[in-house]
Amino acid sequence: MQHYNQAMPAPILATKLYISPPRPDTVPRPRLIEQLNKGLRSGHKLTLISASAGFGKTTLVSDWVAQSGLPVAWLSLDEGDNDPARFISYLIAALQNIKAGIGEGLLAALHSPQPLQIEVILTTLLNEISTTPENFLLVLDDYHSIDSQGVDQALAFLIEHQPPQMHLVIATREDPSLPLARLRVRGQLTELRAADLRFTPAEAAEFLNRMMGLNLSNGDVAALETRTEGWIAGLQLAALSMQGREDIANFIRAFTGSNRFVLDYLAEEVLQRQPESARNFLLQTAILERFCAPLCNAITEREDGKDMLSALEYSNLFLVPLDDKRQWYRYHHLFAEVLQSYLRQEQPDQVSTLHRRASIWFEQNDLTDNAIPHALAANDLERAAGLIERIWREKDSTYQYDAWLKWVRSLPDEIVHAHPVMSVGYAWALLGTGELEASESRLLDAERWLESAENSSSGIIVADEKEFRSLPASISAARTYRALALGDIPSTKMHARQTLALAPDVTTPYHTQATALLALAEYASGDLQEAERDLLKFQAMMWQVNDLASAIGITFVLANIKLAQGHLREAVSTYRQSLQLAANRGMPFFISVSDLHRGLSELLCEQNDLEAAEQSLLTAQQMGEIGATTGWPQRLCTAQSRLKASQGDLTQALACLEEAERQYVQNPLPDPPIAALKARIWIRQGRLIEAFSWVREQKLSPEDELSFIREFEHLTLARALIARYKADQVEDDLRAALGLLERLLQAAEAGGRNGSVIEILILQALAYQAQGDQLCALAPLERALSLAGPEGYARIFVDEGEAMRVLISDFKLTNEKREYPELLGFVNKLLATFPESQEAITQSKIVNRKSKMAEPLSEREKEVLKLLRSELSGPEIAERLIVSLNTLRTHTKSIFNKLGVNNRRAAVRRAEELEIF
Repeated sequence: MQHYNQAMPAPILATKLYISPPRPDTVPRPRLIEQLNKGLRSGHKLTLISASAGFGKTTLVSDWVAQSGLPVAWLSLDEGDNDPARFISYLIAALQNIKAGIGEGLLAALHSPQPLQIEVILTTLLNEISTTPENFLLVLDDYHSIDSQGVDQALAFLIEHQPPQMHLVIATREDPSLPLARLRVRGQLTELRAADLRFTPAEAAEFLNRMMGLNLSNGDVAALETRTEGWIAGLQLAALSMQGREDIANFIRAFTGSNRFVLDYLAEEVLQRQPESARNFLLQTAILERFCAPLCNAITEREDGKDMLSALEYSNLFLVPLDDKRQWYRYHHLFAEVLQSYLRQEQPDQVSTLHRRASIWFEQNDLTDNAIPHALAANDLERAAGLIERIWREKDSTYQYDAWLKWVRSLPDEIVHAHPVMSVGYAWALLGTGELEASESRLLDAERWLESAENSSSGIIVADEKEFRSLPASISAARTYRALALGDIPSTKMHARQTLALAPDVTTPYHTQATALLALAEYASGDLQEAERDLLKFQAMMWQVNDLASAIGITFVLANIKLAQGHLREAVSTYRQSLQLAANRGMPFFISVSDLHRGLSELLCEQNDLEAAEQSLLTAQQMGEIGATTGWPQRLCTAQSRLKASQGDLTQALACLEEAERQYVQNPLPDPPIAALKARIWIRQGRLIEAFSWVREQKLSPEDELSFIREFEHLTLARALIARYKADQVEDDLRAALGLLERLLQAAEAGGRNGSVIEILILQALAYQAQGDQLCALAPLERALSLAGPEGYARIFVDEGEAMRVLISDFKLTNEKREYPELLGFVNKLLATFPESQEAITQSKIVNRKSKMAEPLSEREKEVLKLLRSELSGPEIAERLIVSLNTLRTHTKSIFNKLGVNNRRAAVRRAEELEIF
């Protein structure tokens, strides 16, 4: 279940969005600018500038965009952007420099208490970008800071679907995890690498002599260019070291060795030539990824930060301005690494102090995300723990579990144990990522401290008194969530009732959450009426606390209950009413509405309105990326699978289910088991080996004790047994299937689950048909048709294929003279739903039972047919013919096709009619 907390949007650091301004003293690089422009003219999607530090990537891009005359959205990335929510927030903020208000609704929804779904939010954003009237550049600088599969996947999706108005530019030290090979093949990629970025001898001479004020001979320039291999940062470091030297030639000759030694040597030369005041400033501020004068003053305990930054920029000491107001800066990354190395060597005792001061400054300026890493770096673990604990609610409500867990895991266990609020937050974060077992140990830690707090408060650290007082309810709610996710219904109900007692205020999140979880437990138990009552109660609570998204979002579970009761039309109406309510409110309920469109698409699919179902599913994809209830990614994939299967593409349907498995996070919401859905596809494909492998893995048996929570799996088992009987004619399989179906029918009828009753009756009819007992087959079929017709069911019959078509056609012929106008009207509609060409074939088989075959049986097929007339089982017939069971199945299938039947007994009857024997 979700936490229904109000999210707090994180502040946007404006300096990350400033275009790095072009420097007046840079070396013109027309050859590279032309390459970049050529990529633009060719309509390439991506420009990738990839090389190690110091090759002038950012400078080149800055010069290019200044000359291009195009609007530019610029985003300088850092490690904090590995969180997908933060990345998307900054991406939208950057794009708003192109078009005001773009993605504004998405920014608001990003901070809703729901998990993010990257693909869909980007779909919505791309749709908005496509309305931009002019071409523009989107620049992502320092992409090597990204080490997040989620962000890489988001960017890959953006590139795949980006509108023609947008051209993406990435500057990075290492190749990103993007489909670069595919882009190359398609001719959609412009690349500049180290070999392109290196200074040519002419560019090196221009840089060293004109820009740096040296007077080197052509030979000296060539030697230095050769030794640095055109590495711009190396040339700059060398030039700084050579200023004021008289022995230039000797210096150049000594300028050799591996990059690391060259770097150490030049850095030492540069640093040693700086005044002590500037040198200390450089070393002490090197711990900062970006900085401004007040921040520098805070960590150095000086007052000259502004003057020092101006002096360093004037001296070309690798200072990179991040805004056009010259307020925020960063050091060249390579230079910063050198400075940090020397800081550790020369002032080791100051490193922790500097980080602590930085952390305090960031906290005081409401930049907690920046304060925490510095507190950890300072080894100020208690302070870091307090910051981490205080930000838990914000990260939890925005589902930024990974970022928060990374910080918590940086702390020693003894510190986490001493913070019971953090321990419970740890447990909730683990639950959110599907780590159910690990969460329990954290709940136990918090409980031990709560028990000790009754006798003594020593050793317990509390950053938030209100959160501390609510810990018993939070722990109980977490256990409720965990128990239901594990399928432990009795424990779920016990913990839910305990939570309600601990949090009696109906407006508190733990009370409302326990109410919803209790209702879901009742649903899983098959108590649909009680579940519906409690969910409606939960929905009323959400209205009361003005949590409109949750109030509308719970609709998909209420609709599932209607569907389980066999009220398909009411389920559709439930979705449509909530969608209309959301529209009337005029609020951005993207999160909840996405699941409504997804659920509605499945119901429309059942009604065989496949075009509307596909459109509804597309809408769900576009809106759902902002976040939806737990399990949204896998539910989206299963809905896609359902649609693909109804469209006849079983291969793609199975692929969607495999993607659902990859997306799966164990959660408490009632969704059909993905493995069982896969088994149903295998059965339709005739892959019974895989289907029965699943049966064995699940330890399913026709004699199992029945429960609603496993009803879907047992129905799948019945399908597998019927399919195997059709293939092998083993009577035990059919007897087991019919026995299981009868018990399932009794349970479903007792529970008022007409949705299940319809499917069970259909399977009974198919089982009797396979046995050749037409009279027994038509009885459950008639009842299934009577229940399904008024509700508009279709695919539940049509997806059973040719066997069901024959059965319904026989039902129609048998009952044409009865006064069943409504039922026969439904039957005619169903028959029209089957593919027309197959229907014609079926009608031909029914009407022309006595006609001769279009294709005669082979001698081997006649031999097989004679044995099918006997009481031998499939394996026994294969043994008699000395062939494999698969070969026998091939012969049997060919015989059935030629005779126009679908089972063994029908084949024998048809052969007798045609006087084959």
